[in-house]
Amino acid sequence: MNVSKLFELNELAKEGVKKYEKKRFLYETVKNDRGKHFTGIVGSRGVGKTVILRQLSCELENSFYVSLDSDEDIDLFELTKILIERYGIKTLLIDEIHFLSGYEGVLKRIFDFLDIKVVFTSSVSLSLFESMYDFSRRIKLYTIFPFSFREYIYFIKGDVLPALSFRKILTNSNFSGYLKYEYLFELYIKGGLYPFSLEEPDALSVLSSILNKVINRDIPSLKNIRFDEVRKIEKVVRYVGKSEVDSMNYTNISRNVGITKYKAEQYINLLKRALVLNPVEPVGTNVLKEPKILMYLPFRLLFKTYDESIGALREDFVTEALQMAGCATYYLKSRRGEKTPDYFIDDGTGKIVIEVGGKGKGREQFKGFKAKDKIIFSQGSEVNSGLNKNKYPLFLAGFLS
Repeated sequence: MNVSKLFELNELAKEGVKKYEKKRFLYETVKNDRGKHFTGIVGSRGVGKTVILRQLSCELENSFYVSLDSDEDIDLFELTKILIERYGIKTLLIDEIHFLSGYEGVLKRIFDFLDIKVVFTSSVSLSLFESMYDFSRRIKLYTIFPFSFREYIYFIKGDVLPALSFRKILTNSNFSGYLKYEYLFELYIKGGLYPFSLEEPDALSVLSSILNKVINRDIPSLKNIRFDEVRKIEKVVRYVGKSEVDSMNYTNISRNVGITKYKAEQYINLLKRALVLNPVEPVGTNVLKEPKILMYLPFRLLFKTYDESIGALREDFVTEALQMAGCATYYLKSRRGEKTPDYFIDDGTGKIVIEVGGKGKGREQFKGFKAKDKIIFSQGSEVNSGLNKNKYPLFLAGFLS
């Protein structure tokens, strides 16, 4: 282990990040996180985790940045001891920790025996609390998503708009301060929500490379996956990306991809943890208890054009926006033939049913459903007027976080 080389890489990381003046909304939360626990930042490749760590290394005194997604042979426990004893390091910033075999045990040993603050990242949603060690008091995890539409506007325009709650949306018809940004929404869902789009005009090309690394590197690092299974996981992603969202569940995928239902559920869970697929559980009576399989934006555009996938993209956007806002979201399902709204949430102040769609969506979608509030998030519709008083612009969901 060449500590001198690691210090050189640490200094290069600090120097290279100085060009990024703006910071993700999560940054201050992580920077000001106090307590004995370690801090984990989990998010897909390309969302800015590395930049956050490097920005922290510039601002936190006696900090050290190290990436485990490299060819360096690193004994993390021994490195940490050296950094403390020889160099007085107080905060260790570890990038892509899931590439370290047995990371759970190493983190536990550092926590139990060394006096240092650790902040780490991972490109897969690590199930730390399912491991053999009790991490409940040792690690606080934050999930970082791509930009919300609100955060995207900040990075593009420099404007910080107040976040909206469902209460504000339902009680305030004056959204003039938000409506003027609607022209940016199409660019956003076509790939603008990823920070790399700020510098890379061909965002989908980068996204394709990211997906390839997720399937061929990140997922196998999380679970012992055979080569032939990697190819099947690719087929699952391709099938979901090319298909309509209705009836997209374990059974459908199993039948059309040629795998068992058990394997379909296993692969989808891995892709969920890698933040590629977004399963939404059902709620309702006498329904098949299988989730509806959506995608995180904008992976679907790697398989179909924008015009071909616009309906599915709307649902991907709304469910992801609700997830960013911390809303437990379910899709509504009833007996075949009955018209239902799409989703159901409880935001803590009451139950809300949500329909996602274009101009043709109307109040008939809510017949038979009892809830305190009802919302139609509709693209290209007039706002909250006349007979369509339940209608709100689709992109407003992007201001919930």
